[in-house]
This record gives sequence, C-alpha cells and structure tokens, in this order.
Amino acid sequence: MVELGWREWVGLPALGIARLRAKVDTGVRTSALHVDAQWRFSEAGAPWVGFRITPMRGSHAAVEARAPILDEREVADSGGRRTRRVFLATRLWLAGMERDIEINLADRRNMLFPMLLGRTAIAGAFTVDPARSSLHGKPPRHQPGPTA
Repeated sequence: MVELGWREWVGLPALGIARLRAKVDTGVRTSALHVDAQWRFSEAGAPWVGFRITPMRGSHAAVEARAPILDEREVADSGGRRTRRVFLATRLWLAGMERDIEINLADRRNMLFPMLLGRTAIAGAFTVDPARSSLHGKPPRHQPGPTA
C-alpha cells in the first residue's frame, strides 16, 4: 500500500482538472469536490451535470466539466446539515496511480481544500499518516501511468 499524508495533490483527468489540493479524510465516507456552479441537462435521454470549478485558490482559471449523473443522495456535512448532492464517477490520479472513484459536488467555498478525499476513494490502495503531508508532490499536467 502507498502511504499518504493528511493532505495531497490529486488530479481528475477525465474532468480536465490536472492539479487540485485535497484533504485526505478517513472520517468521511465519500469524496466531495467544490464547484462554483452546477447545472443539469440531458444527453441521449440520460441525466448529466455540468459544473465550473476554480481548482487553484486565488486563480481566475476556471475549468468547466460535465459528466453523467451516477446518483443523488443525502449527505451530512461536518455540521450535521443534510443536503441532497449529485454524485458522479471519475478517475482519480494520486501518487502515480489512477483509480475510479465516486465524488459528490458540493459548495466548499469556505473550506481550505477544494476536495475532500474520503475513505472509499483510498480503500485498498492507500494508508494515511496524519503526521505527514504532501508526500507525493504535484501531479504532472497529464497523468499517464499505472492504474490501481
């Protein structure tokens, strides 16, 4: 297993997001991605979501992405408030590996990290040392490589 710190750089290549800071949080089940805006539409009769994200704090370089909606579920935030969120499946690039994960789209504008990486995304491939951080550096702009 690959060791992670409590925060790491990740990439979401299928969404066009090369680099993003993520907090690794084994206390949460699902991963959450901050979006500045989101909208729904249909493609070939299936529900899709489009969204805009500014991956780097202080940057004006927004990324627009779209993906099929995998599911919609109630999620409790750290304050115990429940909201219905859109879930999608995508590829995660982390520590030189790629793997398929589920993420939900959330408003995390007041949080330090635009992405929260939950335990289902890291299960079976990674361990976490909470005393360390950023063990694997920034992902390359294009994330080729092995899969997990």
